[in-house]
Amino acid sequence: MTIFIENEYEGEIFVDCASYANLVAEKVLDMEGCPYEVQINLVLTDNEEIQRVNQQFRDINAPTDVLSFPMIPFPTPGDYKILEEEDSYFDLDTGELILGDIMISIPRMETQAQEFGHSQVREFSFLVAHSILHLLGYDHMTPKEAAVMEAKQSQALEELQIRR
Repeated sequence: MTIFIENEYEGEIFVDCASYANLVAEKVLDMEGCPYEVQINLVLTDNEEIQRVNQQFRDINAPTDVLSFPMIPFPTPGDYKILEEEDSYFDLDTGELILGDIMISIPRMETQAQEFGHSQVREFSFLVAHSILHLLGYDHMTPKEAAVMEAKQSQALEELQIRR
């Protein structure tokens, strides 16, 4: 697995983002039975930039904690059959499956960790797990979808012993 990290955030980050992003991504992908080596782009940014991107792509003029930009239009979450017919989702040089992009607001992550009373490591890990599930086609637009995502996120973090 390759996670390309672009750090646009100018402040200090108190989480080893590379280590935790890899750890959590591997866990979620293993839980989801992903049969491929994958490639993910992770952008660490500030509230202003994530608000700009949120406005541009979701027409929501407010900062958010995380944005996910899936590369693959999974008809069913985690159903890899779509990839058997389409090779354009793979990096031609490495053969890795290009899952998509994740953008995390570091200040928002820090604030939420404090508000929820847990560590920044836990909040960052939660945001990565949440976003990886989005990249695999999961969503939380209905209560049923939200319950599925929440259970999967909780299971991944529990198995990694990253607790509140």
